[in-house]
Amino acid sequence: MLPSMNTMHMYLSLFVAVCLTACQGGGDDLPVGDSDPTASADVAFGDAREGQYHLGPVDFAETGWHNACAPSGGYRRDIMAATGLGGEYLAGVSNAFSDNGGVCDACILIAADTGKTIVARVVTYGVENEDGDIDVSPSVYDYLNEDEYPRAMHWEFCTCPPTGPLYYEWQTEANPWWTSLWVRNPGVPIARVEVRSANHPDFFELRRETDGTLNDDGGFGEGTFTLRIVAIDGQVIEETFDGFTPGALVASAFQFE
Repeated sequence: MLPSMNTMHMYLSLFVAVCLTACQGGGDDLPVGDSDPTASADVAFGDAREGQYHLGPVDFAETGWHNACAPSGGYRRDIMAATGLGGEYLAGVSNAFSDNGGVCDACILIAADTGKTIVARVVTYGVENEDGDIDVSPSVYDYLNEDEYPRAMHWEFCTCPPTGPLYYEWQTEANPWWTSLWVRNPGVPIARVEVRSANHPDFFELRRETDGTLNDDGGFGEGTFTLRIVAIDGQVIEETFDGFTPGALVASAFQFE
């Protein structure tokens, strides 16, 4: 994220290597775990941004506009529960903090001047009245709002409440010569994603697109590859795959702490 990335703390690094069998996402919602967005976040990152919160529309139904971090058609049903922290707790931030899609699926801690706090998942970004303003989903608005005006608050990036593991969502057009995916449900905002593969003997950083996808314009190549996901606090997860299926949703065995 633009200013926030300058305040990253690179401390203890968690290295995990695992060979994961790919699985196709089913039609049912995936487990969420003991999520409580109204509890205080364990860790916050970067600078707090001051502004006001506004009632979206920000929702999975995309009643007002398309969520910038989702593919055409919106977030897939399989990951809505995890993405929404168990209750469609969603937010949109200003273009000033979009980081060209790097903000997608990160959690933010919203602290209203009334004293109420809640965690929400960033699923979109766009034009705001002021850079520090945010749009929120009805569930977030209903929790925070006490008919105060202005609806003053500050927000900052934070850890998410427990919502299960990471998920890898492969674009439907992904192939060995143009490879693209989302890393969904990160417990900590992601700094970068890298790949080591047939086309990349050393780890190669994937290009972030504005919809939050991670892209290799030349492709991973055929065969086994390893993804390295680096969180903004320095934690690292590495996972090795035999290959991928376009359009598949793959559950990781791991999550950032």
